Amino acid sequence: MAELRHYTSLRVGGPAKKFVDAHNEKEIVAAIEAAGDSPILIIGGGTNILVADGGFDGTVIRITNKSLEAEIDACSGATLSIGAGENWDDFVKSSVTRGFAGLETLSGIPGTVGASPIQNIGAYGHEVSEFITRVRTYDREKKEIKTFTNEQCEFSYRNSYFKAHPGRYVVIEVQFQLRMGIESTPITYAELANKLEIAVGERAPVVATRKAVLELRAAKGMLLNPSDRDSWSAGSFFTNPIIDAATAAKLPKGAPRWPQADGRIKTSAAWLIENSGIKKGDAFGGARISTKHVLALTNAANATAQDIASLAKSAQQHVQDMFGITLEPEVNLIGLNLQ
Repeated sequence: MAELRHYTSLRVGGPAKKFVDAHNEKEIVAAIEAAGDSPILIIGGGTNILVADGGFDGTVIRITNKSLEAEIDACSGATLSIGAGENWDDFVKSSVTRGFAGLETLSGIPGTVGASPIQNIGAYGHEVSEFITRVRTYDREKKEIKTFTNEQCEFSYRNSYFKAHPGRYVVIEVQFQLRMGIESTPITYAELANKLEIAVGERAPVVATRKAVLELRAAKGMLLNPSDRDSWSAGSFFTNPIIDAATAAKLPKGAPRWPQADGRIKTSAAWLIENSGIKKGDAFGGARISTKHVLALTNAANATAQDIASLAKSAQQHVQDMFGITLEPEVNLIGLNLQ
């Protein structure tokens, strides 16, 4: 049986009862149908999951299709249809190299293209939903191909229709609309604007923006590096909480506050953790809070999945006790929970 620790960025996880590599749409559908009603786990780069030490008692399907279809117009830009198994940052790098703008602030996010709409990945002020036009999926319930428009995806902060209906839809292909251009989308994130030495709201060269984002992510340990165990993580373990105004008013003066359209307030999970008593480098067993960024939980010393879950629970409990806010994991927990 395949040991899932070999297929996850945290390098933890027990055996899969059955493991299938699916290289194209036909193989993806065949693997899903062969599993019948038994549990399946879809993985790509294995970068946003924490799998229990006991493994997965079902079929794990690793999607590796890397198809590409492109329609390019000098006026309207590029419509790119990308296979779900394509490495996300390879796709972003390719889009920048080919003269397309839009995805540069999403550089360096680990994972595959197929995972991007499920989580509605985002960074430095932008989300992938701004650029997705269609998502082609396999509907396990109706046993048919279903294509979603952007509106039907019901995107919100780190959420989507697919995430709200776990296990039903398997992403096969994602279509993006990107513009031609050498300048970035407006830089709305202060940290990135400072790095680029521009004002918030201004634009910067796409190539320079990608370079700056990669440097910022590397400094935070958010770029996977096989030789640096401080980067053996699943990226940001928790999402930034969105809270009501009354709860936000009780936070200390220095807590970040980003007003939302519905009147609620988004605040920083990293700030909450750091100000709850958790420190960079704190450890539990072989798991450790990254020395570079408190949102990254790392496999520092042959950690077990339970070590990582226990460390996450500790951080979650500290924030709950200090601020009355429950942090929600961004990482998908397979056979584990933080209760």
